[in-house]
Amino acid sequence: MLILGIDTSCDETAAAVVRDETTVLSNVISSQGIHVEYGGVVPELASRAHLALLLPAIESALQQASCEPDGLDAIAVTYGPGLAGCLLIGLSTVKSIAMAMGKPLVGVNHIEGHVFAGRLADGELAPPFIALVVSGGHTQLVLVEDWGRYRILGNTRDDAAGEAFDKVARLMRIGYPGGPVIDRLSRDGDPGFLDFPRTYLDPDGFEFSFSGLKNAIRMYLSGQTEAAIDRDRAHIAASFQEAVVDVLVDKSVAAAAAAGVDAILITGGVACNSRLRERMTERGAESGLRVVYPPPILCTDNGAMIAAAGAYRFRNGQRDGLSLSVQPRARLADLNGAGMNGGTARP
Repeated sequence: MLILGIDTSCDETAAAVVRDETTVLSNVISSQGIHVEYGGVVPELASRAHLALLLPAIESALQQASCEPDGLDAIAVTYGPGLAGCLLIGLSTVKSIAMAMGKPLVGVNHIEGHVFAGRLADGELAPPFIALVVSGGHTQLVLVEDWGRYRILGNTRDDAAGEAFDKVARLMRIGYPGGPVIDRLSRDGDPGFLDFPRTYLDPDGFEFSFSGLKNAIRMYLSGQTEAAIDRDRAHIAASFQEAVVDVLVDKSVAAAAAAGVDAILITGGVACNSRLRERMTERGAESGLRVVYPPPILCTDNGAMIAAAGAYRFRNGQRDGLSLSVQPRARLADLNGAGMNGGTARP
């Protein structure tokens, strides 16, 4: 079974071909450098870039997979969550292709795609397990009871972790995207240099909050001279990163214990962070937990994860018509029982 997967949920124009749900034949990601000068994603510019980049990305993905369009069994596309204009570009394009070629269309929830990135990375990963979905737009702890069945344990109440990285990088004037820059800079810094706050909210709960940490750094920087900030930049970055990682690791391990599972999947763009991987590996070993990380190319937004999730849903009977619409605030929990056995992707 060959599935073409398309993702245009934010600022990555992605297309990939996956065979039999687990084998990536191609994975093309066109990044949009136009957002660097703005220090964040500009939705209108992202939508326009998708218009220019999507068809070449699809053609490249098919060529790299040595796949003719007629050989596809279905086309999977992200319908949400994400930026409305960006989602519309991907969904409208895929609808046109599916209608012209007579191919089935399968709508995929972007967060479910991140969960299926774990399946692509580790064929032995099997539910139940905890998934920490952590990216620029999402920070969420999910109990994956089975493929296609999810229980949300906690969300962020304000900034996502990746969003906090971007905003702090902007405050420190060190570039965009903030995650990779802070990760690199922190390797030369002392994580104990500053004791920034860790927000745990309800000690027995799994909700996140990073806005207080961001404001603490803003206040610290406002009281420092430019010379002091330049001198201590690596230490400040490392101290901030450690505060984020502490909360992510502690809550993930606690969620696994509460759910009685022995595996944790770390997925999403922030899962590329080297300190998060190091700390989670250490805590996993101490707690007897198996920790799975997709390779970086499957952590950031990509078409392969959408194709994998779409292949699973297609095999289980999901078919979506031309009435499928974008859902910028689509929820993972709404998928439970939806889209299978001939249903649609939407609840």
